Amino acid sequence: MGAILSSLPRTVIAAFVLALVVFIVITHGEVSQGTLLAAVRWLHVASGVMWIGLLWYFNFVQIPSMPKIPAEQKPAVSKVIAPAALFWFRWAAMATIILGLILAALNGTEYLTDAVSLGFSTGHVSVIGIGMWLGTIMWFNVWFVIWPNQKKALGITPVDADATAKAARIGMLFSRTNTLLSVAMLMCMIGQSHPF
Repeated sequence: MGAILSSLPRTVIAAFVLALVVFIVITHGEVSQGTLLAAVRWLHVASGVMWIGLLWYFNFVQIPSMPKIPAEQKPAVSKVIAPAALFWFRWAAMATIILGLILAALNGTEYLTDAVSLGFSTGHVSVIGIGMWLGTIMWFNVWFVIWPNQKKALGITPVDADATAKAARIGMLFSRTNTLLSVAMLMCMIGQSHPF
């Protein structure tokens, strides 16, 4: 067991193998539209947990802690921890949005269309539609605002000191925007399956 747990890749592989075994036991090995939906939903939720978990890590831990870290120790965060966290953050966002769209499409073209149109034609999927749009805005912020600005703030894309400070502020504000949106987005995602 120590050989598995001492290696993150082996731990993650073992976690997915265990999840697969549990999934097979729960579904009795049946392959159907329902089990496909369940598998995609699980992957969507798992990637979403990674995404929002990292978003909240940045906003509740890293950003507030940076002013307290001595200057000589800050490169450990800005050169090692933050770039690694941002890698997983942006790819978890991408996986979440793609898997969410696949999940909606697997529920049928009408479901996807109704969700994207916020349920104006039928009303029965407006909750998930709002959640999808909030998630899409958040995904856009990650890929087209936060990440480009964080590359400048962390020195991955070299810019002058003024541009670095401006990029750090923009990245932080859009990260905070995503934190603000994440609470309502999660409420909508849960609310579709478990109505209020």
